Amino acid sequence: MTDSLEPRLAQFRTTFRRIQSEMAKMIVGQDDVIESVLVALFTGGHVLLEGVPGLGKTMLVRTLGEAVNLQFSRIQFTPDLMPADIVGTNIIHEDEHGRRTFQFRAGPVFANLLLADEINRATPKTQSALLEAMQEAHVTVGGVRHELPQPFLVLATQNPLEMEGTYPLPEAQLDRFLFKVKVRFPSNEELHSILDRTTSAHSPRVEKVVNDAAEVLALRDVVRQVPLVREVQEHAVKLVLATHPEDPGATPLAKKYVRYGASPRGAQALILAAKIYALLDGRYHVAKTDIAKGAHAALRHRIILNFEGEAEGRTSDEVIAEILHVNPA
Repeated sequence: MTDSLEPRLAQFRTTFRRIQSEMAKMIVGQDDVIESVLVALFTGGHVLLEGVPGLGKTMLVRTLGEAVNLQFSRIQFTPDLMPADIVGTNIIHEDEHGRRTFQFRAGPVFANLLLADEINRATPKTQSALLEAMQEAHVTVGGVRHELPQPFLVLATQNPLEMEGTYPLPEAQLDRFLFKVKVRFPSNEELHSILDRTTSAHSPRVEKVVNDAAEVLALRDVVRQVPLVREVQEHAVKLVLATHPEDPGATPLAKKYVRYGASPRGAQALILAAKIYALLDGRYHVAKTDIAKGAHAALRHRIILNFEGEAEGRTSDEVIAEILHVNPA
């Protein structure tokens, strides 16, 4: 490692922890969720947050925008939402001479942080409108490509599928998310803390940690420079292949209950997240334990169970847990 890189790695860790601290002023008891969202921000991924309404998912995204000084936008997904309501549309503009031209009016997707609230309440057609934006960082309207601002991060909230009026996300769209994070209900003490902060006359204020988007992009570049040895990369590959029922390394649960395993994007998510976990632990190299730490969030939405697995109430987390047990770090 060069002498010029070491200070940048140390600065990344300091900035990351400061943002965490600022967000914790507003978000109670969701430290793992905050960390996962920040990992996605600094790796260039997107996050799917699953939990019942009222757990502070919207507040989480708004607080992140304040801490990193990025433009925040919100879309409330409903069954009647149309793709143009997300990406924008061309409107007829008439100038002072009466000449009419088409003019692009940008939709709410043109922001640094996009909160797609209750994304699985919209129809699959509308959900798919985010696909191009999430993967390519641009949208195409009327045959014209429009670049999205950078950094661009989609934080989508999803109600559990058992709730009324929800549609399952298409597998191709699920694969675009770096992480799927489950937002748990607060404990007794955490609920008291939430009430103390939200029902009193004084509410906490979030201080700005990052100055602008350029600083976020510079920190992303630092993450990419963390070295990774072949042995550790092989561990990530082995974990991903073990989710495929036809692979020789597949575990018993994967062979019996999995229809489709994780895609190569799952391996990419494991590697990029592991680099950040290594930095946060004060190390400038990735270990197998860093790969394992992000396994559940990176792979749970990329494993598609078969009919037998769904009928017996199995979960992808159970499959991942067995894979990690069979392939210890």
